[in-house]
Amino acid sequence: MQVAYQIHADELDLNFIESIKTLFHNRNIHINITAEEEMDETEYLLSSPANARRLREAIHTIKNHPETLIHKKIEELG
Repeated sequence: MQVAYQIHADELDLNFIESIKTLFHNRNIHINITAEEEMDETEYLLSSPANARRLREAIHTIKNHPETLIHKKIEELG
């Protein structure tokens, strides 16, 4: 029998341990823990295929059509 749990570390408590003990009563078990890596902003933005495509299109436009950019001084944004 194999069961996978995905849970935030702060949610681990004795009830969780007791539920595992009940589920696997009188059996040897093997526990693996893998901590998820946090994504940086670029990874997050590229994780959606639609968003990644839109970002690639925007980069292409900036590189190939710089005349379409609007330039403003910081004082003009106020």
